[in-house]
Amino acid sequence: MEYMNFDEIVTAVGGKVIVRGNAFDYDNISTDTRKIGEKSIFIALKGENFNGNNYIIEASNNGALVCIVDELNFKTEDLKEYTSIIKVDDTKKALLDLAEYYRTMLNIKIVGITGSTGKTSTKDLTHAALSGKFKVFKTEGNFNNEIGLPLMMFKLDNTYDIAVLEMGMNNLGEIHNMAKAAKPDIALITNVGITHIENLKTRENILKAKLEITNFFNNENTLILNADNDFLSEIEFNNFNVMKTGIENKKDLYAYNIMLNEKSISFTVREDSTGEEEDFYIEAPGKHNVLNALLAIACARKLGIEFKLIKQGFSNLKFTSMRLDIIKEERFTIVNDCYNASPDSMKAAIEVLMNINGDRKMVVLGSMKELGHKAYEAHKEVGIFSKLMGVNTLIAVGEFQDAYEEGFKEDISKRDIGEVIKVQDTDQAAKVLKEYLKKDDVVLVKASRAMRFEKIVEALRSN
Repeated sequence: MEYMNFDEIVTAVGGKVIVRGNAFDYDNISTDTRKIGEKSIFIALKGENFNGNNYIIEASNNGALVCIVDELNFKTEDLKEYTSIIKVDDTKKALLDLAEYYRTMLNIKIVGITGSTGKTSTKDLTHAALSGKFKVFKTEGNFNNEIGLPLMMFKLDNTYDIAVLEMGMNNLGEIHNMAKAAKPDIALITNVGITHIENLKTRENILKAKLEITNFFNNENTLILNADNDFLSEIEFNNFNVMKTGIENKKDLYAYNIMLNEKSISFTVREDSTGEEEDFYIEAPGKHNVLNALLAIACARKLGIEFKLIKQGFSNLKFTSMRLDIIKEERFTIVNDCYNASPDSMKAAIEVLMNINGDRKMVVLGSMKELGHKAYEAHKEVGIFSKLMGVNTLIAVGEFQDAYEEGFKEDISKRDIGEVIKVQDTDQAAKVLKEYLKKDDVVLVKASRAMRFEKIVEALRSN
């Protein structure tokens, strides 16, 4: 972290100094007293079940040199002599405001990534594509909201050339706040689906929320879009640059000669503006990762990276865990994709499953969250897709079991194969799988993160 002096911090957060300590050589920012070390700035956030303002003395005892609070729930005489206290109206806003100020101290490019699905895979691919030439930082794990993003920004310093930051959202205004803090130079939007439609009601509103990533753009900025998505294909702006990628829609940069292998993809990229073409091989499965890779390649080209260096970067690709991790056990193969779930990512994972060499293909599917009034129909649609793709057995867990079953049993595919097994929980799902799985079978395990489907994978691997 680059150094900010005390007065700069007070001004950045619009705060009032309540206590001025005697030490100012801080070098990190924390929102969790359990992780505070010496020389920390502690920002006391509040949530439904916690209030960081109640832990100021603990933060001080653990080495916090500055505490930013919006409640004064402590006695001054209990503070260590080195601890300063800054009072603000809203500590969550102060965190973003401080990150916004910190951004002005960074002489680096920032790439922002959002979309209904594929954000994290695209982040990983973009990081890899850029790393062939630059020193690149990327968002850790799922630190992609109004709290996580600024914490990632404070990990940056001017030894980096580029930061790739993921931006998620649940409602309108959230990406706006993150974009205000991060001021991305380039933004990538993977797609607009129905994730979060429970809150936002329509895909039009979801698109509006995603486009907030461009709220601080000017003619020096570039938005890169997946033009194969119906809501992104026709978007144009006059006040900043737009690049479009795709497979079906042959726009600024597109892929053809696509080969989908068990654990990898290969394809040829053509860049419309230069006429250049290049063959790519990436150790990541699925057609969806071709689309994600195109966004990453377009970003790299915008930043002046040669194709050969992009390929070199992809050779060091590292994906976030629990995302389409293909695990070859002695008797069967597990496709572990337990991190999150939406209709688009469910279908992408099933496509990967069907492309893996094996005998029978099985899926264990749980609930997809935040789909609101679209939930039943969306789960039914995934059931239909499973049958169309030739899945042999669908094991359904959770509140939308009947929707999966209804979709899978529709005669739309004219396939005379397949069965649905409805189970109560992950333990029962694991028990059924242990009974059903035979040599050379392949099973996909996928649901929204809250369902803890990794327990199924752990049970199978310990079998």
